[in-house]
Amino acid sequence: MTKTSFTKTINDDFPLLEKYTPILARVHGDGHPELAEVRDIFKAINDKVKQNDFSQIDLSADFKQLRIITNDYTIPSDGCETYKATYEMLARADQAYHD
Repeated sequence: MTKTSFTKTINDDFPLLEKYTPILARVHGDGHPELAEVRDIFKAINDKVKQNDFSQIDLSADFKQLRIITNDYTIPSDGCETYKATYEMLARADQAYHD
């Protein structure tokens, strides 16, 4: 993990992800029940990052679970722009964490 890249992702994308993940779960949750889990996993990641020096915590399992439930951040055919943006930001965070 490059600390600079992940820090930039946290600063740039996490505030939007805090807003978008609950909205997606509420708006699209009936058709995409996995979004509730995406919301919960992102919240757990965000809480860990806020409470700790992220270089001292292991987020690998969280990101692995996100990859599994999102089918590697695949946007469904009925996904809106917010859905697309959310999955793109999550994928960026995953990549930045693992680089």
